[in-house]
Amino acid sequence: MSILSDKDVVNAIENGQLKIRGFKESNLTPNGYDLTIDEVLVNRTKTKVSEGKILVPPLSNFVISTKEFVEFGPKVTGQLWIRSTWARRGIIASFGKIDAGFKGTLTLAGFNSSPNDVEISVGDTFAQMVLEEVSSEAEQTYDERSGNYQGQTGINLKRP
Repeated sequence: MSILSDKDVVNAIENGQLKIRGFKESNLTPNGYDLTIDEVLVNRTKTKVSEGKILVPPLSNFVISTKEFVEFGPKVTGQLWIRSTWARRGIIASFGKIDAGFKGTLTLAGFNSSPNDVEISVGDTFAQMVLEEVSSEAEQTYDERSGNYQGQTGINLKRP
């Protein structure tokens, strides 16, 4: 397994191994791609926004959806990492692996562990997607194995 550089990401897009609807070159990093916030839901206040800003109270969890709709080929997977800007403000996040064959927007969960409100703006970058090429194609890709969230858009809290 090898991590894709910015050049490799562009090549994967050009070769059709990876698609990022909403791709912005400015979101490329040396070894990944920064994902942009499209929607935010604060669970404690039951408030959801898809434009502007929202305050996340202290000790509250929230969920975001990405603007980017990704499509992974059979040899591409991804890791998700919170951007350090958010960690420095007290945000803790739990992410999973993006499987080969996944297609959709990403729903990401966070928690404001700080004693202060944290402001989140739609359009900010939230997480870095580090892309990897697996050594061989999966026998069955995400859509063939489970595909529970295949094709999702927006915030999705429930398993279909």
